[in-house]
Amino acid sequence: MSPPKPPGLLRNPLSILGVMVAATATAFGLPMMFVDLFSKRTHPYLGVVVYLVLPFVAMGGAAFILLGVLWERRRRKRRPGATVPPLPPIDLNRPAHQAAVVSALTAIMTIAVLLSVTGYRAYHFTDSVAFCGLVCHKVMKPEHTAYQHSPHARVACVQCHVGPGASWFVRSKITGAYQVYATAFNKYPRPIPTPVKNLRPAQETCEQCHWPSKFFGAQQKTFTHYLTDEVNSPWQIQMLIKVGGGDPQVGATAGIHWHMNIKNEISYIASDERREAIPWVQVVDPEGRVTEYLSTEEPLSPGEIAKAEIRRMDCVDCHNRPSHIFYPPDRAVEQSFEAGRLDRSVPYLKREAVRLLAQPYASEDEALDAILKGLVDFYQREYPEVYRERAVAIRQATEELQQIYRRNIFTEMRVDWRSYPDHIGHLHSAGCFRCHDGLHKSREGNVITRDCNACHTILAQGPPDEVAAAPLAAQPFRHPVDVGMDVTELSCSGCHTGTSGL
Repeated sequence: MSPPKPPGLLRNPLSILGVMVAATATAFGLPMMFVDLFSKRTHPYLGVVVYLVLPFVAMGGAAFILLGVLWERRRRKRRPGATVPPLPPIDLNRPAHQAAVVSALTAIMTIAVLLSVTGYRAYHFTDSVAFCGLVCHKVMKPEHTAYQHSPHARVACVQCHVGPGASWFVRSKITGAYQVYATAFNKYPRPIPTPVKNLRPAQETCEQCHWPSKFFGAQQKTFTHYLTDEVNSPWQIQMLIKVGGGDPQVGATAGIHWHMNIKNEISYIASDERREAIPWVQVVDPEGRVTEYLSTEEPLSPGEIAKAEIRRMDCVDCHNRPSHIFYPPDRAVEQSFEAGRLDRSVPYLKREAVRLLAQPYASEDEALDAILKGLVDFYQREYPEVYRERAVAIRQATEELQQIYRRNIFTEMRVDWRSYPDHIGHLHSAGCFRCHDGLHKSREGNVITRDCNACHTILAQGPPDEVAAAPLAAQPFRHPVDVGMDVTELSCSGCHTGTSGL
């Protein structure tokens, strides 16, 4: 009579626990994966569970099984009289063994296919807009909301924040591990600080679609603003934007994109985290001549320059809000006037709309309620006849103002247009005037120009009918409201805080 077979090495608590964990994760994960695969909508939290949580749980179960086998094998070797089962013999001439081998290979191939599909789906899911914007909903709500209404709404987050290539993909996932921890344990700052320190250089992301060396010439554009008077008077500025370029083979090396490091290399030192104060600028021209410009308002010593971080200028130093734009109340209201979502014939609508949007509120719900009541109360009190005749337009206005608030102001994250100023132009932030303020001088006495015509030329300005009839010709800027002084000597953003009208 042959001796009884020793019990298998899987018969230990750790391996049994591993089998239960792996089987449970697989039993839940497979049906959920098929639901996600054939679903028409993206389910961000389902994706997290199916492609990130359950696969790691299943792999943890498999690790427990292996560790339990090794632990049980070692334990039996140390016990006197305990036997370790030998490896099973395989004889492919025997049908039973053939069936066992085929079953084992089928199981291995099935697991390999499932892991491949899971890994592939996990890779694409973690690169998706839903993962970036919706999984960490509270943290990323401002950015995701602004992104959906931006010019880059069809461009995936990772195309700018990660870009192509394996090295930056791995780097982004390592960085993301801390972000997951910060979100899980409420360790993130409010608002999220910018600029992003580990953002990939714009030459490797933006220039995958935009080609600065091919920029040239100018673009004619009309800007429409609205005054805060009773009739919300429109005021237009027709302007020639000197886009320019930096490649002499395409066009003149002049205009705005002269800065793009094609023939000229520009570097700067910022004295603050947000890069809004720039006391030092260096330009290297095509012949290799180096010119340093120092701010007379905030001069740096040679020692301070040597210790400072010198950044080479790129796209995002001006286009710092290409996808996450938080418009100030006055500009957001003007956009709604232009789009016809606000009725300009309602008296003082811009003034009252900006006033209500700019008020500090404790929460979004409080803000929406105050906007609804505030606009109605104003017209009932000051213009009762208008309220009776234009009740529908006023109700539509309150709904539009609530939408403006939802898109641009996020109380919980302390985010609004002041948190993330846009450096394009110079109306609501220093923008171009960070360097082009007339205060940056070189040792040779040259000054970085403050001349408006270096970047744009005003062709016509005034009420729309006047602009339409006027001959297009270069002219000095004319402020729509007489403030009793030459406003060109001042910084626009000193008065235009986003809460004041023209």
